[in-house]
Amino acid sequence: MTRATHGSGLKGRPGLLALPSGGGCAHNQAMNTLPTITIDHLPGHGGTSIAVHRLGQGPAVILLHGLSSSAQINWQRYGTAQKLADAGFEAIMIDQRVHGRSDAPTDPAAYPQDVMLLDMEAVIPALGVEQFDLVGYSMGARLCLGLIDRGMAPRRLVLGGMGLEGLLEWERRRAFFLKALDHFDTVRPGDRDYMAIQFMKTVKIDPVALRLLLMSMSDMERDVLGKITMPTLVLCGQDDDDNGSADALAAALPDAQRATTPGNHMSAITMPEFGQAIADYLAA
Repeated sequence: MTRATHGSGLKGRPGLLALPSGGGCAHNQAMNTLPTITIDHLPGHGGTSIAVHRLGQGPAVILLHGLSSSAQINWQRYGTAQKLADAGFEAIMIDQRVHGRSDAPTDPAAYPQDVMLLDMEAVIPALGVEQFDLVGYSMGARLCLGLIDRGMAPRRLVLGGMGLEGLLEWERRRAFFLKALDHFDTVRPGDRDYMAIQFMKTVKIDPVALRLLLMSMSDMERDVLGKITMPTLVLCGQDDDDNGSADALAAALPDAQRATTPGNHMSAITMPEFGQAIADYLAA
């Protein structure tokens, strides 16, 4: 296991604490007051290196990001992790393979069916926490339900950016991303998948590895929803229907409540209301 630290919300080279601008005693005072995010690398399925970011102290909240995103983009950049830390939780944010600081192998053999679930079943027990809440956004929400279906038992659950169709009709959603990858080098402004591809390029996603990952993800059976017996928050942007109906998903779960924040699928998670809704629900 390797570990690095950096200042919350600051840019810096891995393994270094980024300093605020200024000089003298102000530097030392800032270093003593800034919360730090630690980054560990733990072995996932087949030994693939999986990055784990941690911030705060208290009851554990494990957060799983969306497709082509990362722990830094979904949970750190817009303040969700800090809101959880301020509310007395430890935010544990995991980069899925092909994303963020985790490895992105391009060998097809590294992508058995549901490999991300296999990764999480290797990494989460190694985190040193006995109980935890589980939060996922979009792809991360699918992973949450897949883990519970396979026996994982979080205390509470937050499903962000997800609707019923995004769980039960995954092949349709996957087809959109596979088509986008087909146009990865030829897409033009105005094309339907232009924004999705530009986002992938901005975060420097490996299109070969991402295609393999997409093909490893399987559809979910409806009976899985009956296993989601822990208290659950279904949280979605008011203009987000990318993954279908969040209302229908909440209605299909045994113990769920519904919350709405501003934004669409891309923007909702960037809004301060989104992170605050998660922190408020878990702190209640």
